[in-house]
Amino acid sequence: MSFTLWRGVVGMVRPTRRPGTLEELIRILPEGIGIVPLMLNFKAGSNAEFLASIPLYQQFASELAEQGVDLIMLTGAPPFMLLGPEKEAELTHDWEKKFKTPVITDPQMQVAGLRAMKIKRFIGASYSALQNKIVLDYMTAAGFEALSMEPIDVPFDQVAQISVERLYSHIKVLFRKNPGADGIYIQGGGWQTMRVVEMLEKDLQVPVVHATLAEAWTIHKHLAVRETKPGHGRLLAELP
Repeated sequence: MSFTLWRGVVGMVRPTRRPGTLEELIRILPEGIGIVPLMLNFKAGSNAEFLASIPLYQQFASELAEQGVDLIMLTGAPPFMLLGPEKEAELTHDWEKKFKTPVITDPQMQVAGLRAMKIKRFIGASYSALQNKIVLDYMTAAGFEALSMEPIDVPFDQVAQISVERLYSHIKVLFRKNPGADGIYIQGGGWQTMRVVEMLEKDLQVPVVHATLAEAWTIHKHLAVRETKPGHGRLLAELP
């Protein structure tokens, strides 16, 4: 690997070819960390498409392992959430043995992030009714309680068009209607959230966990890097 990537290299399998969130992740990572992205091409956002993608994830993970990356991240939560936490853990364990490289999924990163921030009861947001149900079933099985989780329902190919202002307003309404939440869980790696996370934390006085933040935090943890990043929420500022 290049000497400019002295802190480590992460191989990442991403579910779509949408621009935006990968760039957002790279911008908030410390210097010296490399990302090798391989892209799937989800278009329908259906259960059938999600489940059919598992062999493709395996193929791409194999290619990344051959390249010698330090960590393989499988992003895109629904395919793995549909398996449930136990089968998902079995799958990643088997792939780690096969590829001799650490393997982690988006749901596993998000669960770890929620637990690190001591969130047990959350209000949440996603971007489709179908995805919302998948997430609720998975998070309940993982031991969390959703006081309220409602989607901003848009066509799958228009997720990136949801503004941070609309997301902020949506979450704030849910939070006010459902007192007692330990934190906020923004599900879905397709929308850019960095400009709104710290604003929500300051205004509502609870921590926020989102896919991109959980990915950045996981990279710090697995590569043994502790370079805090103020301005992007507590998960990155505190690195618990």
